[in-house]
Amino acid sequence: MTDFVSRRKWLRLLSAASITTGVISATAKASHQTKSEDQKDAGVRTYNIRDYGAKGDGTTLDTAALQSAIDACNRDQGGTVLVPGGTFVIGTVEMKSNVTLHIASGGKLLGSADGKHYHSVDEIPLHGDSTLEDGNVALIFAVNASNFAIEGLGTIDGQGAQFHSPQRGVPPPSGRGGAQRPYHILLYRCRHFRLRDLLLVDCAFHSVRVIQSQFGQFEGLYIHNRVNGNNDGFHFISAEYMHVSNCDVQSQDDACALFGSCKFVTITNSTFSTRWSVFRFGGGEAENITVSNCVLYEVFGCPVKMHCGPNSRFENITFSDLIMKNVTGPIYIGLGPRHKRMVAPGEPPPESLPLGPDDKPGIVRNISFSNIRATVVHPYQLPDLALPSGYRTGEIKSSILLNGVGAFIENVTFDNFHATFPGGGTAEEATVRDVPKLVGEYFETGTLPAHALYARNVRGLTMNNVRFEVTADEARPSMIFETVEDAAITSLTLRGTREAESLLRFINTRDVLLTAPRVLGAASTFLQVEGKNCTKIKINGGDLSNASTPVVLKADAPEQSVKIGA
Repeated sequence: MTDFVSRRKWLRLLSAASITTGVISATAKASHQTKSEDQKDAGVRTYNIRDYGAKGDGTTLDTAALQSAIDACNRDQGGTVLVPGGTFVIGTVEMKSNVTLHIASGGKLLGSADGKHYHSVDEIPLHGDSTLEDGNVALIFAVNASNFAIEGLGTIDGQGAQFHSPQRGVPPPSGRGGAQRPYHILLYRCRHFRLRDLLLVDCAFHSVRVIQSQFGQFEGLYIHNRVNGNNDGFHFISAEYMHVSNCDVQSQDDACALFGSCKFVTITNSTFSTRWSVFRFGGGEAENITVSNCVLYEVFGCPVKMHCGPNSRFENITFSDLIMKNVTGPIYIGLGPRHKRMVAPGEPPPESLPLGPDDKPGIVRNISFSNIRATVVHPYQLPDLALPSGYRTGEIKSSILLNGVGAFIENVTFDNFHATFPGGGTAEEATVRDVPKLVGEYFETGTLPAHALYARNVRGLTMNNVRFEVTADEARPSMIFETVEDAAITSLTLRGTREAESLLRFINTRDVLLTAPRVLGAASTFLQVEGKNCTKIKINGGDLSNASTPVVLKADAPEQSVKIGA
């Protein structure tokens, strides 16, 4: 029998259904509103590390609290982790994607002095040989992270003195030394990140180390790192699109090292001081790099040091608008094999290191130096460097060195380059004709026989408006070219000295045009030409009246090798 539903019953059922539907709709709407409220500030919340248990009393270990805040921020699609005023002792902490770690101006992250509070990061490969591995321990590290920042006017203090013992064989107070010392910041395979406005002081190892990463900005950093050995400032390894600006670095070791295949790098508006080198290049393929508008002062090592070994390439690198105040070096470009160990004082370096069957000679080309003022000095002790600082023979009375071995360094330019040198070279040092070819460090050549520039195996050398002065007696020539080809030298000004046999010495050098050279002060000979392979050397115009003799030919140099005048 078919059920019969009355009209009144039907309306009653329909009304109940409407009420139920309304309740369901209201519940769904309320749920949606609650979810929207939860999500509207996702990615912009602030996570104060005190809310996660941090004490900030300078004694309590706050590693876990800081890590918990970073983890929560990362889970919630990012935001800002706040380090407020106080001193927060930490060990190893991992930075993560989409997190901004903001250290307030009154806040400090203080690296623990207990080595057990740090750990290595196994995902990060070690670099260097078995005796010089750089390690993979850090105060703050990130692996495969992106879109993050570490910023603020606060301080990260590594307590580096606790990781070094001045006495050989005595363990450091922290119990952690050598390559197991922590960096301030260690980034591996990261993208799109920024470090800004921080004070990074007293690191146990390198301050900022970046490996195989892309798109990094480093702005307004103050790095003071002089309490330990190997205290680098910036250390980039195969990093691309790195941009350093408005930074101040005082380091004990390399102030800004670029190792491996660093590309598309800009460094500008910054100051650097160090016991070692500022811009140091080694290995890989370094290209498309500019350094501009920087002050390099009290650099007792070498402001610009690059050595290109087999299978490597350095190309399209420019240095412009630089002040080099009280430096040694001041520029070293080396091409060819190098021995691994440092030669002991008085021990001659190896004569040759042959290429392996699969090795190809390195390539160095298109390197330029423009608008540079340099004051070269004998080194002295940096006033705030805690470690002893001895100097080798080749670090004193140092010169610009372009040293090609087995291949030519190509297309090097010096434009509007003025340098003053301290003098002091002896007649014995000037007589050196056999400068060591194979060196591990630039200073292992010993005192060079030229007081300003020694160039060997260079092709395509351009010098325009170059002025070399000397402030004391000097028996060495100002410049020596050995096996140089295709050089154009315009408006060269040299300070003459009676003690020197000549101001210029060309050895087996060809295709050189000297236009409008000048000699300031009395000199015996302007140019001495040596070797039977010298040819097509021309001096056009200028003022050589202060030189007693314009040109002297020696060591089988052909009479027709030099032409003076139009």
